[in-house]
Amino acid sequence: MKVEEPKKQAAGIPAISSTFREIAEKTGWIRGLRLLRKLNQKGGIDCNACAWTDPEGDRTFAEFCENGVKAIADEAVRKKVDADFFAKYSVEELAQKSDKWLNEQGRLVQPLILREGKKHYEPISWEQAIHEIAKELNSLDSPDEAVFYTSGRTSNEAAFLYQLFVRQFGTNNLPDCSNMCHESSSVALTESLGFGKATIRLEDLENADLIIIMGQNPGTNAPRMMSHLRRAKEKGAKIIAVNPILEAGLLGFVDPNPQHYSSLLEYASTVWHDKPTKFADLYLQIRIGGDMAFLKGVMKTLFEWEKRSPSPIFSYDFIVNKTEGFQDFIANLEEISWEDILTQSGLSREQIEQVARMYARSSRVVTCWAMGITQHKKAVETIQDIVNLHLLRGNIGKPGAGLCPVRGHSNVQGDRTMGIWSKVPKFREQLEKRFRFKVPEKEGYSVTEAIKAMYEGKVKVFFALGGNFLSAAPDTEYTEKALRRCNLTAQVITKLNRTAVVTGKKALILPCLGRTERDFTGGKEQFVSTESTMLNVQMSKGILKPISDELRSEIWIIGKLARATLKGRSTVSWEAMISDYDLIRDAISKVVPGFENYNERIRKPGGFYLPNPPRQRIFPTDSGKAKFTVSKLEKIETAPDELLLTTIRAHDQFNTTVYTEDDRYRGISGSRNVIFMNKEDMAVRKLKQGDLVDVVSDFDGRRRVVEKLTVVAYPIAKGCAAMYFPEANPLIPIESVAEKSLCPTSKLVKVKVVRSRKR
Repeated sequence: MKVEEPKKQAAGIPAISSTFREIAEKTGWIRGLRLLRKLNQKGGIDCNACAWTDPEGDRTFAEFCENGVKAIADEAVRKKVDADFFAKYSVEELAQKSDKWLNEQGRLVQPLILREGKKHYEPISWEQAIHEIAKELNSLDSPDEAVFYTSGRTSNEAAFLYQLFVRQFGTNNLPDCSNMCHESSSVALTESLGFGKATIRLEDLENADLIIIMGQNPGTNAPRMMSHLRRAKEKGAKIIAVNPILEAGLLGFVDPNPQHYSSLLEYASTVWHDKPTKFADLYLQIRIGGDMAFLKGVMKTLFEWEKRSPSPIFSYDFIVNKTEGFQDFIANLEEISWEDILTQSGLSREQIEQVARMYARSSRVVTCWAMGITQHKKAVETIQDIVNLHLLRGNIGKPGAGLCPVRGHSNVQGDRTMGIWSKVPKFREQLEKRFRFKVPEKEGYSVTEAIKAMYEGKVKVFFALGGNFLSAAPDTEYTEKALRRCNLTAQVITKLNRTAVVTGKKALILPCLGRTERDFTGGKEQFVSTESTMLNVQMSKGILKPISDELRSEIWIIGKLARATLKGRSTVSWEAMISDYDLIRDAISKVVPGFENYNERIRKPGGFYLPNPPRQRIFPTDSGKAKFTVSKLEKIETAPDELLLTTIRAHDQFNTTVYTEDDRYRGISGSRNVIFMNKEDMAVRKLKQGDLVDVVSDFDGRRRVVEKLTVVAYPIAKGCAAMYFPEANPLIPIESVAEKSLCPTSKLVKVKVVRSRKR
């Protein structure tokens, strides 16, 4: 392992060289350049990495980022995992391998079964694989004994068909990756605004006076966002970064796309000499979990100034006509002490007042956030305080202002729109009318609830449409035991992962087409569609020949399984929908609001936008008004020997997929088994850089430990520490979840760091 000084800017020459290296090594130049030419273009391939929105007008020839190229190249590799591989390695041996090693073996090319009592996966025909799953499902005492998970790579069409099958089967057990990441945003925004998504478009971000970025590292997790932040800066916007850790992408950025510059001379002088755009005008290294205190401090400052100001700071016309609950909110704010605000935030009053001053002087404000906000116990209330701050000055529903929860996986938002939800869908009435059946009344399991149900033997079948459930989930040892207690685990995936080798008594691997590959299901070329962070719906169409003739589309797999399982009980023409995806979109247009004339609109270049009522200052709450919400300030206390731990992603990974053991921006190479600590916290524990430590999490009487991590001194807030995801997941208690949303609290775990014993 090697440790260097962390970088102070993102992208530039290193990003360009990394991009071309990925293409050369994984796809080859001709194949790779064909992909890049179509990536995120109108009518092309929607990137299978992040859900960032594509530009509405003309697009550059390089509408991709370094991490998007890594994700697309990783899918488009030529290397195959065939029957000989599984004859060589037992499942027990594969379970000892890292996720990185499993991913590097290549693409899965045929359906496989691990029979009960056997040690190796074996090839199986598609017909028999579907039969095995259908037989297991139909043998259950109740449909609620099965769980149907969904990852964010699933298309709108597949997601709609999947939830239709599951609900006709008789359950709402549809946990999805939203339950682990942005569920807190959906809950909070729906309660406050009646709408659980972003309230802006790209033009609003680029025309803002002030952009506040909280709990997000866009340089690594949403690099395409950086170009639009750069444009906002060029127009005069100020940026405030609120993050416990100094991140390169929030300090500076060198845009590697030549079409974002006015001339080739400007491009050459900027990129080749690494002249970054300075990003954060103010960088607040907040205490982990201190975001609510920070927000309440800013709002309390504004109110104190408002009482003394000769002219209004608050937008009273907006407050009176478009909101409710203002007086209760103010009364609650006055009760909160400055001592608590400063202690919990870890910031000074001067820093908070500086933010309030910048906010008060800005007429157009956008706030962006991600999992650094959503994965806390009080995440929902914290996000509602973001809303409260915006309501005070009418910063919702006007050009250049609004709220932007930055979604992660490429279609995680579209899946929810299509009904992937453990609750009864909002379009229940239309679904029942169109397909003539009754949607189950009982709410299903979210992710953490599903894990507990499997562990307790209440769930016997686990089916996953994409994703790497085990590595993404909290409390790794507990989740592993839960999966092993199932009678059957089955996955629709493109490459091997941890969940495929930690199985139930019987297991199936169902290999599907990647997003880069052409889909000739039903004897004709098909396409699918996705929804972005900012509600843009557009088509995605692969261009590569499938790596194996035995691959099937997600839609084919779902339709065949539904037909085999439901037989005469179903009212759906599954075979017709498998053969013509237009029929699925016709059904969606009659069931899901906002998708009217779906087939016609999706074929227009760039697709279309779904309705966004708050952007027009229409709030579909029960009162028709946006709601100021009241919450108590969360007080997070630690013992003298405890630290607050957050999970982070390296630059060289996408979700649970780890490409290398390097983290270029943080200066780490050769290992991910590290813990980042403040130098003062290291000194108190008599630790120095390079020491080996164990990290211990005690919660509700159960001890969780990750052993032998290397200590790295890092610019992180005092009293805080960070570890990589998913390596830190064994420390996240299954019982520790956000209130209301049930997201795992992966961004705040109390831990102790102790020197490892010599062995």
